[in-house]
Amino acid sequence: MEPVAMVMEKAWSFGLVLLWFSTLSCYLVNASDDKNGGFGASFIFGDSLVDAGNNNYLPTLSRANIPPNGIDFKASGGNPTGRYTNGRTIGDIVGEELGVPNYAVPYLAPNSTGKAILYGVNYASGGGGIMNATGRIFVNRLGLDIQIDFFNNTRKQFDKLLGSSKAKDYISKRSIFSITIGANDFLNNYLLPVLSIGARISETPDGFIDDMINHLSDQLTRLYKLDARKFVIGNVGPIGCIPYQKTINQLNENECVDLANKLAMQYNGRLKELLTELNGKLKGAIFVHANVYDLVMELITNYAKYGFTTASEACCGNGGQYAGIIPCGPTSSMCEDRDKHVFWDPYHPSEAANLIIARQLLDGSTKYISPVNLKQLRNL
Repeated sequence: MEPVAMVMEKAWSFGLVLLWFSTLSCYLVNASDDKNGGFGASFIFGDSLVDAGNNNYLPTLSRANIPPNGIDFKASGGNPTGRYTNGRTIGDIVGEELGVPNYAVPYLAPNSTGKAILYGVNYASGGGGIMNATGRIFVNRLGLDIQIDFFNNTRKQFDKLLGSSKAKDYISKRSIFSITIGANDFLNNYLLPVLSIGARISETPDGFIDDMINHLSDQLTRLYKLDARKFVIGNVGPIGCIPYQKTINQLNENECVDLANKLAMQYNGRLKELLTELNGKLKGAIFVHANVYDLVMELITNYAKYGFTTASEACCGNGGQYAGIIPCGPTSSMCEDRDKHVFWDPYHPSEAANLIIARQLLDGSTKYISPVNLKQLRNL
């Protein structure tokens, strides 16, 4: 038998360990409270519009960790991070304005562990889509199904960090889940020459969009079952107006590709119906609809009103009238007035455009964000 003193010493040590873990858990939650006014984490899902570097860790043809991408991203000193723009993404700006002290860390990054995840995790991947076949031209990418699988892993980490009860409250009451996806399902799947011709013969636009909506409904329900409650879902922008589409179709400056925009609008109508349905069906959840299509179309149509000099030409790219064929890279031509271009490269908005879009989502009216804006969603 052990001496009484030794038993008491072990019990005392064990008690100290329990107290330390309890104190650490409280510290992690309270530290977040103090720094960002009670807002929890920003969980970001989507494609290259909001990818913050996940594709850096994939063997893929879709990567942005090469200069001059990120040239205006202050946090990296102007070095590329894997963001497909010259500065911050919409997700970065929204997180800042909602009070998150750090950018959501890319899930595949080595530092996406421990208390770093309390401020949020970014699962977005360039080339990713709602459908699993989307983006296969890039060899590797994270589709939305895989992104949600990864969140399931994060969810378990939160239980270990905070305990199951506090973790559930933190995720369901104080965190926001943003999903920006769908454009690649058209650009790099249904509309892609050669690879998708079979799909287009065998499946009508209505049938393809039905599949997208049904799949997205299942994906959002999966997140709900993992305790997500505050959602913001972006619709698909005017993909027929990006420099790439204008260049390869040899359009005039004020023209857009009709079929691509019609498909986007058709999907957007169905998306809005889905979010209304989910708001009525999933108890305690709120699904906010972000009208990205009209927001971006407003910038494209009235670009001069917002201080831009062009909404057709990519700032960084090569090929054709609008520098819209070859993606941005070290050998690309690059404009000097980056804040005067709506588009940074053949596909993605500039930081200046992202800033205008983000501010409308944060503070705008129901024309662009409904039933509440993002600052109102944070405070619910």
